[in-house]
Amino acid sequence: MNTNELETIIREELNRVCISDKQETQTAQPAFDNMVLSIAKELSEAVEAEAARIGVNAVIAVSDRAARPVLVHVMEDAFIASYDVALQKAFTVVALKMSTIDLKPLAQPGGSLYGIQFTNDCHIVIFGGGEPLVVGERVIGGLGVSGGTEEQDTHLAAFGAAYFASHVKALSWSK
Repeated sequence: MNTNELETIIREELNRVCISDKQETQTAQPAFDNMVLSIAKELSEAVEAEAARIGVNAVIAVSDRAARPVLVHVMEDAFIASYDVALQKAFTVVALKMSTIDLKPLAQPGGSLYGIQFTNDCHIVIFGGGEPLVVGERVIGGLGVSGGTEEQDTHLAAFGAAYFASHVKALSWSK
């Protein structure tokens, strides 16, 4: 199975879980409306395990709904540059309410958001590895992953978003 096939499977699962969550939460309030440290820790541990499985030494950043860092997890031997990149990916996905891989084509020459990476003190990242973390229809945080290729970072962020979506209602994740 190649990376594109794996990403497609993860995105389909994420969409399925999010659609199911939307139907269930239309009548009920979400369990929480902002990222908390306990959830960020569990999420980063899951992403770290997947990064180790695929051989990537990553930096994993989780932000709250205001794009403030809640956690930055640095795997051993991760690139120094990955620290800032992961933080900025977590910022980007909350600021724009979309994944960085979905932003990429919009920010290319001729795209409707061409040049956006130069706004917000150049904190906008226009390549893969960032995913918004959503409860119901609300972005409650962001996940940024950096350390591998764009394909690897995109895979890890999508994996983390799918993990988050599938675990968001777990009892251990109460406030």
